[in-house]
Amino acid sequence: MKWAGGKGQLLPQLKEYYPAGLENGSIEKYFEPFVGGGAMFFHIQEKYGQKDCHLFDFNEELILAYLTIRKNVVSVVENLWAIQEKYQSLSDDERKEYFYGVREDFNASKEDIDYDNYSIEWVKRTSQIIFLNRTCFNGLFRVNSKGGFNVPFGKYKNPQICNRDNLFAVSECLKNVTIIRGDFEVSKEEIDSKSLVYFDPPYRPISETASFTSYSGNKFGDKEQLRLAKYFRELDSKGAKLMLSNSDPKNIDPDDDFFEKAYRGFNLNVIRSNRRINSKGDKRGPINELIITNYEADT
Repeated sequence: MKWAGGKGQLLPQLKEYYPAGLENGSIEKYFEPFVGGGAMFFHIQEKYGQKDCHLFDFNEELILAYLTIRKNVVSVVENLWAIQEKYQSLSDDERKEYFYGVREDFNASKEDIDYDNYSIEWVKRTSQIIFLNRTCFNGLFRVNSKGGFNVPFGKYKNPQICNRDNLFAVSECLKNVTIIRGDFEVSKEEIDSKSLVYFDPPYRPISETASFTSYSGNKFGDKEQLRLAKYFRELDSKGAKLMLSNSDPKNIDPDDDFFEKAYRGFNLNVIRSNRRINSKGDKRGPINELIITNYEADT
């Protein structure tokens, strides 16, 4: 999935901050309370074959998609292939009309979806989620206060809507993974000293126009950031290895010490990133991001 703040492009830098326990096998569990597009999870699975993985997210559409791909990937592929063939046969204007038709149906059917119990309707909805994700502007997932998907049409010449091999690989990768919709703290009881927890929360905005926290209709402001920092300390006391990504407010204000205060006593590392979400191309240049750990990385 394309995801605002997705970590695919940052993996070469992020892996430099992995704890040694991934390599030597002392880490037995992996937790990701804000899984999003899952770039970190899939990379760790591919490289280390982590057996006991737990993924969480508050976004009900995202979790529904992961559960459906794991359970019935064949039907998802069949649906997406049909959508792709239809879409590619259309003119530019017809594609735009088709996109908004799918978006309207996706939003209108939301109240009829039982997000707690699998049904065949999940296949259609997962197919719509992936289609919208691949064809909307910038690949954003954004909803309004009522949970309606509101990203406009994206003008892509030949988007790959059905990546069959990838979908089957994802389904296999998710086969024995715990996948739960909920707040980041629901993972608490299972985490112990043999666990690695990677937090990739909605970033603290570095400007008034840089907030992309509306992935689930719930804002993630400073109050939630501080609650997360408190939870980070709680898990640290359990001996878990902890790694967290966030924006660096010093990009805008050199005196903003929000994260230094919130994570005092932990390791704050700065890495360079390309801004990937901005309406203006000339505003997507390199910026700093923070990697916060409770262990010394062997970089």
